[in-house]
Amino acid sequence: MRFFTLLFITSSVCALGQANTQAPRHESLKQELRLSVERGLNFLRRTQNKQTGQWGEAEPVAMTGLAIASFMLDPNRKIGDDVPAEVEIATRYLLSQAKPDGSITIKARATYNTAIALTALMLNPKPENEQIMLKARRYLVTRQLDLDEKGKNDAPTDGGIGYGEEKATHADLSNTTFALEALYYAQSLLADKGDAAKNEPQLNYAAAIDFIQRCQNRPASNKSSWVSKDPADAGGFIYNPTETRGAKVELPDGRVALRSYGSISYAGLLSFIYAGLDKKDERVQAVLEWLRNNYTLDENPGLGAQGLFYYYHTMSKALTIADVDFIKTKDGKTIDWRAGLTSKLLNLQKGDGSWINDQGRWMESDSVLTTSYILMALGRIHQTL
Repeated sequence: MRFFTLLFITSSVCALGQANTQAPRHESLKQELRLSVERGLNFLRRTQNKQTGQWGEAEPVAMTGLAIASFMLDPNRKIGDDVPAEVEIATRYLLSQAKPDGSITIKARATYNTAIALTALMLNPKPENEQIMLKARRYLVTRQLDLDEKGKNDAPTDGGIGYGEEKATHADLSNTTFALEALYYAQSLLADKGDAAKNEPQLNYAAAIDFIQRCQNRPASNKSSWVSKDPADAGGFIYNPTETRGAKVELPDGRVALRSYGSISYAGLLSFIYAGLDKKDERVQAVLEWLRNNYTLDENPGLGAQGLFYYYHTMSKALTIADVDFIKTKDGKTIDWRAGLTSKLLNLQKGDGSWINDQGRWMESDSVLTTSYILMALGRIHQTL
């Protein structure tokens, strides 16, 4: 297994989709960022269960996977440094939760937990864990929905991936993004398999792209009745083809249009890229345009403070992998988003090193979750700041 392809462990630029060709900028801010990350990691060190290695009581597999990624993306680490002890014991915890069917979970939300766990394991890949990672990859592939007539996208959630409940019919863009991310990096597990790799199952990426575009507010590629014709929504995304977590608006003809919102639009951009769409594709360009027009660090556009830290995390990941250096806003300003987001996040850090959202929707009142989101964001930003 070609583990050297995963050097995004400590120098994540290549694996995150961006060549480090920029001249160094903001050296003082980078130093502040590194100090902030160390304080944040100290918070995670204090909150880790020293016996089991896990973080969190609610969703401990996912929480532990996110915390592992926070340590592995630490900009204070150098290539060749030993893996932190916290990661080693946390990795053993994840491996202990691996099930015969390939899932890595305790009970519920098997796909969500497996996707985050597999991504974490790929940040610290070891030959002895290869079979668990391969089985987890296979499990995720089997979670893609194909309801009604097999092989035909004739149900709203076909091609997508949900939380992983038994007899699932639910799929959403957030879980699809987590699964696509894990599969994106886990594909390297097959690099040295030769003919054996041909026997490994593959996701139906055409169906996945179809699902993703059915979550996009874009009449040219989405004929769903809920699609908004308002230019303010054009190119953005909603949660899934039948449901939104954002606003709705009743139209004069009685239809209900669903408004685009920020965090899920960044997830849509990520999903398109993980699924293999070229950045020049009109669907990708449409969401980039919506994100430029709605760029802000003060809220999760369309949701206010709800899901704000997931928004920051997904923004940093999506703009990095999309190779976006500067954002030109609708009022003509050119924004260095990395510097702006870094300053914002440093100012939001609490005295104990953590980050937390006063709005608790989607578990963002859990400081382990929100701290991990921000540490991963800062780790990615540091590479090209």
